[in-house]
Amino acid sequence: MTIVVGLTGGIASGKSTVSAIFREMNIPVIDADQIAKEVVQNGRVAYSKIVEVFGKEILQEDLEINRAALGQIIFHNEQERQKLNSIVHPEVRSEMLKQKEQLIAEQYQLVVLDIPLLFESKLTYLVDQVIVVHVNELVQLERLQKRNNLSKEDALARIKSQLPLTEKAKMADFIIDNNGSIDETKEQVIKLVSKLTN
Repeated sequence: MTIVVGLTGGIASGKSTVSAIFREMNIPVIDADQIAKEVVQNGRVAYSKIVEVFGKEILQEDLEINRAALGQIIFHNEQERQKLNSIVHPEVRSEMLKQKEQLIAEQYQLVVLDIPLLFESKLTYLVDQVIVVHVNELVQLERLQKRNNLSKEDALARIKSQLPLTEKAKMADFIIDNNGSIDETKEQVIKLVSKLTN
C-alpha cells in the first residue's frame, strides 16, 4: 500500500532541500510549484485566463508570463492573489492527482506531494500524513532576503502571505527542524522515511 505524504513549510524554510533529499532516496516527489509553472505556459488554459484577468502588461517579450511583474501585483494585494489562485490551483490540483494515481498504480511505497500552500489551499485531503519543514522566523527572513535579493519589507510581505510556520507546525504529523545543517536535516528525513515505511 502506498503512503502519500504532504510536504509543506513556508517560503525559504528549506522545503526544496528536503524534497531533494527524498529524491536522492529514490522516493517520487510531485512538485506543485513545478506543475504551477507548467500550467501557466503559453498555450495552456490557465495562461489565457491569467492574461485576460491581469492584462498583457504582465507578459514578457516572448509572450510568456513575467513572474516578477505578476508577483509585484499579487504579493501586496490579497484580492488579486485570490484571483490568480482561483485560476491556477484547479489546474495544478488535477495534474497532481493524475501523477499521484499513476505512482500509486506503479506501487511505490511512499509518494511525496510537495505543496507549499497545503494548508492554505485546503489540500490535506490529498495526503495521508503531513510533514512540515520548520525554521525560526529570523532564519526564514534572512534566507529569503538573501535567496531572492529582497528588501526586508518585500520579504516580510511574502512571508505574511502564508500561514505562519508555527501554525503549520501545530497541524503537522511530523516536523523537520531545518534550523541546522543540511546533514542534520538529512538525518531527520532518513529516520522519518524508515518510520513511515516499516
